[in-house]
Amino acid sequence: MEVVRPGADTEGLSGGCVATIGAFDGVHLGHRRVIAQVRRLAAERRVPSAVVTFDRHPASVVRPESAPGLLTDLDQKLDLLAETGVDYAVVIHFDQERAHESAEDFVATVLVGFLHVRAVIVGTDFHFGHKRAGNVALLEKLGTAEPPAGRGGTGFEVIGVDLFDELGRSGAEAVSSTRIRRLLHEGDVTAAAGLLGRFHQVRGVVVHGDRRGGSLGFPTANVAFPADIVVPADGVYAGWYAHPDGVARPAALSVGGRPTFYEEADAPLLEAYLLDFEGDLYGEEARVSFVERLRAQLRFESAGELVEQMARDVEDTRRILGGA
Repeated sequence: MEVVRPGADTEGLSGGCVATIGAFDGVHLGHRRVIAQVRRLAAERRVPSAVVTFDRHPASVVRPESAPGLLTDLDQKLDLLAETGVDYAVVIHFDQERAHESAEDFVATVLVGFLHVRAVIVGTDFHFGHKRAGNVALLEKLGTAEPPAGRGGTGFEVIGVDLFDELGRSGAEAVSSTRIRRLLHEGDVTAAAGLLGRFHQVRGVVVHGDRRGGSLGFPTANVAFPADIVVPADGVYAGWYAHPDGVARPAALSVGGRPTFYEEADAPLLEAYLLDFEGDLYGEEARVSFVERLRAQLRFESAGELVEQMARDVEDTRRILGGA
């Protein structure tokens, strides 16, 4: 997959393409279904396939006070898009100027002027442009060869696809980034994985903590992650810790504070205890994936009780991950 930005000299797109547009936060099953249709149609027409997305969630610019947390940062989103087999990821810089751009201008500059689109495939609920004024109907109007009032058309087809649930049923509660965020906030990482088509993953750097885990016999990697990334509800989880070289190790994961030692934390902590591992992880780029929730965060009366529970958490993790 080639990553490009509007204005780049991209000869491969000069003959047109089939594209879809969206934030694609999480690149979940719904997104993947649309992208699969894009790739099929592009293959039929013998042109490249393209996903048009943004370098940040548009809501973080348009309504920052209520912008949703992210399921993926830009790098992870691009990694996941590459897995779909799409030919191009077109990354749009989203700022106040872009937020005030009309839907018509977006089509003229990006879809027509840069991508020379032959067809656009989007969900039937798709909106874009200033104040979300653009929709499927407007795309169809702009893509019509001979629109009303004799205005020259831009000549592209528009296909609106219905939303669907995880079983492929339309009209039910659709797979969506919002629904996945809600499940993660509830701690239901298993259901979230069913909508994502993968385990929810958080990426971050291993930093120094208070080293309390080592004194308890369970040294943990303290993974610092971006503040706008969604982590599951406070609790203990079975999951995987992947090193930069791709090697993944089973891990017991803790999200939240340390209620046995501190009344409250300023922000949730993400700690990973790697089973059967010894080594220095500081400064490492970690990828932590959540498989199953074991329990809520609990406050214990003594460090000894906590250690006993941590031992049970480790055994539960080993069992869930198949005797790893």
